[in-house]
Order: sequence, then structure tokens, then C-alpha cells
Amino acid sequence: MRVLFLLLLSITSAVTFAQDYPTKPVRMIEPFGAGGGPDLLGRALAQKLAELWGLPVTVENHPGEGSTAAPALVAKSPADGYTLLISTSAQAYSAALLKNLPYDPLKDFIPVTPLTSQPYVLVAGKLAGITTIGELVAAAKAKPRVLKFGSSGLGTGTHLGVLKFNQAAGIKAVHVPAQMGDAITDTIANTVAGRTDYLLAPIPLALPDVRAGRLRALGVTTARRSALLPEVPTIAEAGVAGFDFPIWYGIWVPAGTPAGVVDKLAKGIGRMLAGPDLREWVAKHGGEPMSMTQLEFARFVLSESESAARIIEAAGIKPQ
Repeated sequence: MRVLFLLLLSITSAVTFAQDYPTKPVRMIEPFGAGGGPDLLGRALAQKLAELWGLPVTVENHPGEGSTAAPALVAKSPADGYTLLISTSAQAYSAALLKNLPYDPLKDFIPVTPLTSQPYVLVAGKLAGITTIGELVAAAKAKPRVLKFGSSGLGTGTHLGVLKFNQAAGIKAVHVPAQMGDAITDTIANTVAGRTDYLLAPIPLALPDVRAGRLRALGVTTARRSALLPEVPTIAEAGVAGFDFPIWYGIWVPAGTPAGVVDKLAKGIGRMLAGPDLREWVAKHGGEPMSMTQLEFARFVLSESESAARIIEAAGIKPQ
């Protein structure tokens, strides 16, 4: 009887906790640094959630360790719904490639809800003399494993996206990982020894240099053109048939977070994303809202990790 009583008490406490959530400030941790897509979207979303809950919701930037510092922090946080991870598809991809992380990207987190999806842009530095996808492919085929491509880190979306592009285009090149700001700088200055020839980047981060003429936008990675770069063809339009590789954003919490809290978070965030203010904000920044149940998103994250594993295997890269 005592065991049954304690079990019922535990269930009752969990239900009450979920019903009362949140009762204190909520932290949203992001891995890529101020000014990036997750940071900007996180701040827009945090403002709306603060209005909904009547409590502070803050965004904290924790870049570093190849964008794994933030997930590591969240994985070690109490599983109570007060520390959220806002990240990109990199959270799913890293599970397929990085085996020595201080956390398991799939097992140590619960996917709560997706946020938005949008294209990357494939760019080359003006000094590289490459102006189209066709010219890039021709240059890479003429000199296999000579051209270099940048990314924001091993196993990130910018890395996996170029691997998928290279495979689809039938080319081979050398990977040079760096922080995204440095990767863009290296691509602009590609005539310097060791710098990169091309790069996949989030459009908002590359846009200033594209508009200034320092980078040439060769193609966007989704099946449809971007409203931010309407004159730039999709990679599929430019000759790599069927290519489609968006960047997507989502929210995760530590494993063990009560189901009621996860459900309340998913519904609250979904409600804010469906509102006119955030829908307009997302569209202005070149994205499209994503809508899934929590279970659908969990399945989606797993399928994206499995897709990344196939790209990595095809590239001959061993998980490390």
C-alpha cells in the first residue's frame, strides 16, 4: 500500500507541476552565437513566450566546441522545462558523425517542436572567378580534391549540405571547417593559400557580402527560390537535379522532462508561431513555419539523423 501511495503521490505531483508550469524564468540556450538564425529567431520567440506566460524568457549564446557547448550545457541541466535548447538540423546530424561528445544528441534530449525551415545559399568568393554552379562543378572535376569548401564545423548542416551537393554533382573537394564568420571571410579571401573556394551558408549571414559583391550566390538549397534572393536559382534549377537541403530550427529539452511540460511547451510555442507577428517575422527572414506534433517532430529528427548517416557513409567519412 505504501508503494502504491508513493506512486500515486508521484503521479499527482508530476501532473500538478505540469499544470503550474512555468512559474519562474525560462532560459533558451543557443549554440552558434549572436546574430545567427537561431539567436535572432530565439529572441523573437522569447518575447512572445514572455508575453504568453507573464515571465521572463531569455536567450543565452553559448558558442564554442564546434557548436556543441550549448547542447552539453542543456543536457546537464535539470529536466524541468526551464532550460531549452534552440538549435538547427545540426543537432540531428551530429548524432550521425560525432561519437565522442559529452552527450548523446538523440538519447539525452527530447525534441519538443520544430520552428522554421529555410534554404542555405551556396556561395563562392568573387576572387575565385566562379559565377555559376556549372562553373564550380567544372572546376572541381578538372582538379579533383584541389578545391576547398568551408563549413561551420564537422557534422553541421553547412558541412552535410556540401557533402550532399558534392555527391549529387559528382565532385570531390577538401573540407575546411571553421566558425561561420571565419568561413565566410576565408571564402571571400580565397586567393590566399589555404582559404576556401566555396561555402554553404545561412542566407542572412551571407547576404551582406553577397549584396556588397564580395561573395557570388550560386544557388539556394531548397526546391523553391528564396524571397531574400529571388534572382538566385535553386541548385536543382542550376543543373543538380532534385537537390533539396533546407536548414531547419527546433526546440529540445533534456531527457526526463515531464511529458506534461513538453506538451505545454510544444503547444505554447506552436501557438506563438501561428500568430501573425511571428509568421511575418519568419517570412521577412526568408523562412517558412513548420508544423508538427511533438511525436512527429521526434520521428523527423530521427529520420534526419539517419539521412545524415547515409551522406556521411557515401562520403567515406568514419564517425569520430
